[in-house]
Parts: sequence; structure tokens; C-alpha cells
Amino acid sequence: MVGVKDVPAEMLIEKAAEKLKEIDAIYIPKWAPYVKTGIHKEKRPVDPEWWYTRTAAVLRKVYIHGPIGVMRLSAMFGGRVDRGSKRYHPVRGSRSIIQTSLVQLENAGLVIKDGKKGRKISPEGQKFLDNLSYEILKDLAEKRPELKKYLSKKK
Repeated sequence: MVGVKDVPAEMLIEKAAEKLKEIDAIYIPKWAPYVKTGIHKEKRPVDPEWWYTRTAAVLRKVYIHGPIGVMRLSAMFGGRVDRGSKRYHPVRGSRSIIQTSLVQLENAGLVIKDGKKGRKISPEGQKFLDNLSYEILKDLAEKRPELKKYLSKKK
């Protein structure tokens, strides 16, 4: 069985972002073009459809690390802030972006709440990401035949 950890993260996030654009529950909020993704960034994202990429990355993180909360996710999407002549200091990413992404993923049925522990991947979300992982590995196996042994006969 092919899983999320079996394929490159960049390829999975890119393909998942394309698929998330087709889901009505996931949309770019009105305020998204004007915000930075954290205080460690100087400017907002250049890509006008960066929201889908970030939502796909959040979905992948929930799949791998779930159940997980907003604070841990914001730490994962954080970075180093430039404080002038002082040392760099680690900071968290935008919690508002992550919270809104999780709510949209929950409305789409890809993520569910897990009590006080945070959110975890739903069976539909697991199926969504596993199918994308299988497609990516199948495409990679066409280019590199030695990867065919990782494809299962069940699909």
C-alpha cells in the first residue's frame, strides 16, 4: 500500500493543491491576498493561489503528525525572525491561516476533530491523500522502472 511518506512532499502538496481547488468547501478568504504567512516574513506570498498550497501542506501535516493542534502546526510553519543586530529568534507561523485552513478541511470532510487533542485525518482524507500518492508513484515508476516494486497489485 502506497502512503504519503512514500512520495516526495513537494509533488504530493502540488497535486493535492490542484485537487483542493475543485472542492467547493475550500476557497481563498477575502483577506488572504493581504496577509503575510508569519511575522518572520517580510512580504506576502507571490503566488495568488498560495492558499491551496498551504491548505494541502496542512492536510499532509495532519496526516503524518495527527492528532495535532493549531499551536503545533503554527510552530511547524514558523521560521526565524530577523531582529536587527540581535540574534535570530524562532517564531510561529500565522495561526489564523492554519485555523481557517483546518475549518475548511473539516467542512470538506477531510479532517475531523479528536476531542481535546486537536484534529486528525478522516477516512475520506486518508483515502484522498493515499490515492494521490499512488498516482504520483505510478507516474514516477514510468520514468524509473525500479520503483514499480513499490506499487501494490490491489489498485
